[in-house]
Amino acid sequence: MKIRKLAIIGVGLIGGSLARALRKAGVVEEIIGCGRGRENLEKAVELGVIDRYTHDIGEAVQGADIVFLAVPLGAMKAAFTAMKPHLLETALITDGGSCKGSVVADAREVFGEVPANLVPGHPIAGTERNGVEASFAELYENRRVILTPHAGNTPEAVARVRNMWEACGAEVSEMSVVHHDEVLAATSHLPHMLAFGLVDTLARMKENDEIFRYAAGGFRDFTRIASSNPVMWRDICVANAPALSRMLSAFAEEMNELAQIIAAGDGDHLLEVFSRAKEARDRYVDGLQTEQSSE
Repeated sequence: MKIRKLAIIGVGLIGGSLARALRKAGVVEEIIGCGRGRENLEKAVELGVIDRYTHDIGEAVQGADIVFLAVPLGAMKAAFTAMKPHLLETALITDGGSCKGSVVADAREVFGEVPANLVPGHPIAGTERNGVEASFAELYENRRVILTPHAGNTPEAVARVRNMWEACGAEVSEMSVVHHDEVLAATSHLPHMLAFGLVDTLARMKENDEIFRYAAGGFRDFTRIASSNPVMWRDICVANAPALSRMLSAFAEEMNELAQIIAAGDGDHLLEVFSRAKEARDRYVDGLQTEQSSE
């Protein structure tokens, strides 16, 4: 594939890494970045991530073949509104939002219907770092990207967005919007809530300095994602509230049950729970490693 002009709205880790990857693959001629932070955008030009920048979304998307939205979910509707009068009729729009239901709803509200040229997507990749300086071309290599096409999409539009991600080295799959949001509530959003909740709970304890001073490697590994962008995760929680609240309630029930087992000193039951969890985790990791080694 060849992209004549790519507009990236939000040049941070996700948007910046896409720009770097496509430039590395040699499939894009011009990249224009758009955002609010002048310093970040100037750094993006300096690093060669983008060719030029603007703070105006309408200006950014003019003449673009593909528009990639890497903004917080809470900013999607405003971005759609700003770009609407300036898009080429043939331009494709896609995004990196972690919840697809809210993206589709915002697009429908702005455009009157879900545009045929909008192919919602979600790269399952990232780190806890932010900003264009955190971006790197290899972020999407051997990582999954989920597309959630809708009934109005043409096969050609979906294929073009798929090809863009495959040029970055990603493995692309498709699923419905509803199924995506349910799966991500369990596999991504819930773990982040656990990390945020644990760190916040410990930080509010009187002896928190001592607790954090003696935290071992397991604590640091588990809570690493609590350093993620708070605004982004606030928006994800609000956008995916139905699915995420169900997962949190189910997990809370599991924790209450585990607390009762521990209080009762039921070692056999604990061993059963831990063994079942270890088996599932080992099977998942071994399966993932085998899958990746065969690629």
